[in-house]
Amino acid sequence: MKKIYALLLFSIVLMSCEGTVGPPGPVGPPGAPGEDGADGFIGQVIEVEADLNADMNFEYFVEIPSDIEVFESDIIVVYRLMEVFEDLDVWEPLPQTIFRDNGILLYTFDYTLFDVRLFLDGTVDFGKLDPNDTDGLIFRIAILPADFAKGINLKNMDDVLKAVNVDSVRRIN
Repeated sequence: MKKIYALLLFSIVLMSCEGTVGPPGPVGPPGAPGEDGADGFIGQVIEVEADLNADMNFEYFVEIPSDIEVFESDIIVVYRLMEVFEDLDVWEPLPQTIFRDNGILLYTFDYTLFDVRLFLDGTVDFGKLDPNDTDGLIFRIAILPADFAKGINLKNMDDVLKAVNVDSVRRIN
């Protein structure tokens, strides 16, 4: 009897290891339509001109447009246009510290899910700042999913724009 069981087990093992591949199974039912990954939301970049002067209490609130949904897990990065050199924009990420003879000037920001506050901080007398330091400043605000932002050099706005595949920046205000 033991020989019959051993022979049967040996046959089963051999049959399970040999043979041709069978035909493919039937195609399953189509799933629900999904979003194409190439066109899906990765990030948004908006641009705003702001005055950070005494009339504005040295701060400026940017309301995030209602068609842009910001999640708790998203990050927001802000850049300031420093100058235009030979038709090239020079952007610097915030916070940005500028050392002056009369103290420190800091351009910085904070944000909620609904707005971004751009503001001045530091030890300089804000009331004595030149209008070039406070008026008509251009900022770009990038809203990015945190997982996506891990692989991007966030200090370089051009890298951020390339990563989110933004052809044109949305101007608000």
